[in-house]
Amino acid sequence: MAQHTIEITSHSEGMKSEIQAGNHQITIDEPEQMGGTDLGADPLATMLGSLAGCETVIANMVAKEIDFDLQGISFDINGTLDPRGLMGTADVKPYFDTVNIEAKVETSESQDRVEELQEITDKRCPVFTTLQAADVQLNVNWTKA
Repeated sequence: MAQHTIEITSHSEGMKSEIQAGNHQITIDEPEQMGGTDLGADPLATMLGSLAGCETVIANMVAKEIDFDLQGISFDINGTLDPRGLMGTADVKPYFDTVNIEAKVETSESQDRVEELQEITDKRCPVFTTLQAADVQLNVNWTKA
């Protein structure tokens, strides 16, 4: 299979970015206390949202492949970082130290099958594996809803 290119365009006003992704528009901004206009989620919250969205897409693909009864999935994700890194302190990384992922899977399947779905999904999710490659500590817990 050939490489697939994903492209966006962005126009900025101050800290606010209007991003065009295909037929979709995304607004990313910072809260007012950070100098933004708070007209969109901040970049790091958007990244965690991308993780939830990516895991959802891949889980649905995998569920079909392994004949898993996936009726729904919801995520509660949080990440911690030392803000000194993004403020310019040289010896502090500017990205997440830890990301905690709690997934509730609506299914008639066993917890063992839920864990099988999670393991395959995590191995194939581009956002999850990108965080993993950056050596972010990923604490993952998928359970039946």
